[in-house]
Amino acid sequence: MQTAIFYVSKHGTTEKTALKIRHGIGVANTQLFNLRNSSFIDLSPFKQIIIGGSIHAGMIQNCIKDFCIKNSAILLEKRLGLFISCFYEGETAQSQLEKAYPEILRKHAVSCKIMGGEMLMESMNFFEKIIVKKVAGIKQSESRINQENIETFINEMSIPKHRDQTK
Repeated sequence: MQTAIFYVSKHGTTEKTALKIRHGIGVANTQLFNLRNSSFIDLSPFKQIIIGGSIHAGMIQNCIKDFCIKNSAILLEKRLGLFISCFYEGETAQSQLEKAYPEILRKHAVSCKIMGGEMLMESMNFFEKIIVKKVAGIKQSESRINQENIETFINEMSIPKHRDQTK
């Protein structure tokens, strides 16, 4: 099955997650698209679409929001997976996931996961470091990647080969 993974990654965590997903579901039939670098992309050849972005100041990137709004009719015809990279956990993370994607897409998605996140101080600019120190109380790089959610997402988005061949 042809799969497209669309993502935006500010500091690299979402890109790492997208690469793990690509590797997990199969590199041969999966294409990665960084929405910051991609203009118009024809979605018609893809049977499955995965979308991921990172949360900054409680919001997902505008590129992701715009992509979902612009393509929502097409996305509702595809096998869909949604994820966010988010440093927070629990209710805060769940709220951010709900704000990141329209409800109609979340309900349609085969899998919708919070993949955890990272605060990578070395990749932040001066102002980002100040905000992270003040708001999150983080003084050095820290990773809270949720490997279990990534594996579950991969399993949910993987299709047995015998089923795929009939399509």
